[in-house]
Amino acid sequence: MIPQRITMITLAVSDLEASRKFYAGLGWVEAEGGNDTIAFYKIAGQFFSLYTRDALAKDIGQSIPEQATGAITLATNYGSRDAVDQAYVVAIAAGARQITKPSEVFWGGYSGNFADPDGHMWEIAHNPFWNFDDNGQIIDDA
Repeated sequence: MIPQRITMITLAVSDLEASRKFYAGLGWVEAEGGNDTIAFYKIAGQFFSLYTRDALAKDIGQSIPEQATGAITLATNYGSRDAVDQAYVVAIAAGARQITKPSEVFWGGYSGNFADPDGHMWEIAHNPFWNFDDNGQIIDDA
């Protein structure tokens, strides 16, 4: 077993078509293999998926409480503060709910938060202590 890896992140969504439209508005391109209950997105060595709440509940064999949404924050890091600001504008234009506008934060970076149509929380950030390769992957500490 290879420790410390995630190969897929799945979010339960109430309206798959609305979520597909939202993520398309962020510029995400859907991968093949989706259907009327699930959508897949290839992300740098992993998959991200949107799964209808009912289908996910059936798949795991139990109901999904409403409060389960938004209990975590997914983050995307950018190489500059300007890139964070641009990503935030795109997210709001795509229909995201504003949580916090990008600003300087206590740990020395710059970040803001928004929620997708189902309330899943996203942070967009610039961490001046990280370096990225051409694919946006963290390569080391600055």
